[in-house]
Amino acid sequence: MEAAIIVTYRCIQKCAMCRVWEFPTRPAEEFKPELLTKLPSLAFCNITGGEPFLRDDLDDIVAALKQKARRIVISTNGYLTERILDFARRHKGIGIRVSLEGLAAVNDRLRGLADSFDHGLRTICGLKDMGVADIGFGVTISDENYGDLLKLYRLARDLGVEFATAAVHNSFYFHAYDNALTKGAEIVRTLDELVRDLLKSKRPKNWYRAYFNRGLAEYIRGNPRLLPCTAATDVFFLDPWGEIFPCNGLEPRYWMESLGNLHEASFKEIWNSEKAASVRAKVRACPKNCWMIGTASPAMKRHPWRPTLWIIKNKIFPRRQGMK
Repeated sequence: MEAAIIVTYRCIQKCAMCRVWEFPTRPAEEFKPELLTKLPSLAFCNITGGEPFLRDDLDDIVAALKQKARRIVISTNGYLTERILDFARRHKGIGIRVSLEGLAAVNDRLRGLADSFDHGLRTICGLKDMGVADIGFGVTISDENYGDLLKLYRLARDLGVEFATAAVHNSFYFHAYDNALTKGAEIVRTLDELVRDLLKSKRPKNWYRAYFNRGLAEYIRGNPRLLPCTAATDVFFLDPWGEIFPCNGLEPRYWMESLGNLHEASFKEIWNSEKAASVRAKVRACPKNCWMIGTASPAMKRHPWRPTLWIIKNKIFPRRQGMK
């Protein structure tokens, strides 16, 4: 099982595609680290926000999650460079992912804070210099930044760090309901080029990342998901108030429902409840058709033969098969 742990909705940046900074949580209402002792064993856990490094007790949160999760990755905007580097010195083996929305000019405009790209890149380079192995950065693709996508990928490749992608979307998590892609054809062409480059890599992980990006292109085209969603089955989302949601892509205009609150019951009671079964039924019928790494990755692990066959086909017959 995997989890996304949202430790705060406080943030120091003002991203154009995310309004969470307009609706911050108060430190006093955010769950205490002790709540995490109620979680089950996890294969993977992503700590995110808001900006996780605004939590003064992040050390305690990570200490609690180390007892639960085999692998932990923290998603950050990378702005608080020294705080992040100090944390990494204390916690060996924790992954860090920095969000960058383009090269300097585009990133700083979209993230609403001057020198954000500089801080993010300094954070990544500092982590590299320290010998942190699990480092990367990710981009949320939009009409405004898709032109920088391949440049960012090549920067990540040259730095020897991971590169993750997402497409701008709407959800209660982002407090955003007016995000839209109007340059879908151009973005898909860019993603196709990224997929081809990833398939040329000697790293098998990049081949599966190519499959993920192929799914992202299909999402932008408006086509069905490549794999069925397993939210609330293989993965869950814990918010700062202790609510357990199936994912972070829910929109009230479609549906939105919590499985339960971890302050009020054990995880086992929540996970095996009739309410949880009802939420899983809604996931199976969900009209959003989204394709995000948080739910796509567990689905790929549940159905490994599907991406594997696609990889074999497209590596053997790349020109004949294209990105089909």
